[in-house]
Amino acid sequence: MLPGIQEAAAWAALRQTAVAPEGPWARIDVVDRTGSTNADLVAAAADGAPDRTVLVAHRQDSGRGRRERVWESAPSEGLTFSVLLRPSEVPVAQWGWAPLIAGLALVVALEDYRPAAGDAALPVALKWPNDLLIGPGRRKGAGILSEVVDGGARNGGSSAQALVVGIGINVATPEAELPEGGTSLLAQSVRRSRPDVLGDVLATFASLDADWRAARGDAARAGLLAGYRRRCATLGATVRVALPGDRVLEGVAEEIDDDGRLVVRGPDASLTTVSAGDVVHVRTVGS
Repeated sequence: MLPGIQEAAAWAALRQTAVAPEGPWARIDVVDRTGSTNADLVAAAADGAPDRTVLVAHRQDSGRGRRERVWESAPSEGLTFSVLLRPSEVPVAQWGWAPLIAGLALVVALEDYRPAAGDAALPVALKWPNDLLIGPGRRKGAGILSEVVDGGARNGGSSAQALVVGIGINVATPEAELPEGGTSLLAQSVRRSRPDVLGDVLATFASLDADWRAARGDAARAGLLAGYRRRCATLGATVRVALPGDRVLEGVAEEIDDDGRLVVRGPDASLTTVSAGDVVHVRTVGS
C-alpha cells in the first residue's frame, strides 16, 4: 500500500498517461467514497458522459454483484471501478461479449505478475463467464458486473444505449479478511499498488476493446475467442450449472461458442448451450 502522498501522485500520473490525448480513455475520475460506481456511471451515461469514461472509488458501500448481492469494498484494499463504453461499431446483439472481454483483460494484465521472491508467474485463469481465479488453488480474486443502460439522447432526439462494466479486484486485502473461497494479490504475495494495477488493466482492456470494435463485434476474428478459450479453467471440467426455476444442468464444459456461451455435454452426450444471462451459478464438481 502506498503512503497517501505517493498514492495521490500515482493516480495523477495514471491520468496523465491513460487519458486522451496521451492515452485511450476519455476520463478517469477518482472519488473517496460512493454507493456504487456502476450506479454513478449509469446516471452519467444518461447525461451524455463520453465513451471510455472511468470512475474509481476508494470505498464502495452498496455495489451490486450477481443475483443482486450487495458488495462493499474496504478503503485502500480493493480496486473498485466502472467503465462506460459506447461501442457503436458493434451490433447490440454482440454486446454480451463485453463482460467476457473485461474478464480476459484482467487475466492478460495480471498473468505476468510475480509473487515476491518467486520466479514463476502468478497463476491466473477465468471461470466462465468472467470470474478471475488467482493462485494455485484458483480462488476468486475479482468479479465483474456488466449492464446495458440508457446512453442518453442521440443527435435528433432518438434514444441511445451504452454499456457499464463494473470491476472489483482484491488487491491488498489481508488473508484473514477475505471471504471463503476468495483471495487477493497480497494474499498471493504479489505487492502492487492500486494505481499500477488499474493502469495495467485499463491498457489491456482498451486494446482488446479496440480489437473488438475493429472486428465489428466478431470475437473470433478479433482473436478474443481464442484468447478467452486458452485462459478459461471451466473448459474440460465437470460442472453443475444452476439455472432459473431450480433447474440443474450437469455435464462437461465442452466449448465456448462464438457468442461467448458455454456449451455443456450432458451424461447422454447431448449438448446444451447456456448464456451468462441464463445461468445462476456454475460450479466445478468437487470444488
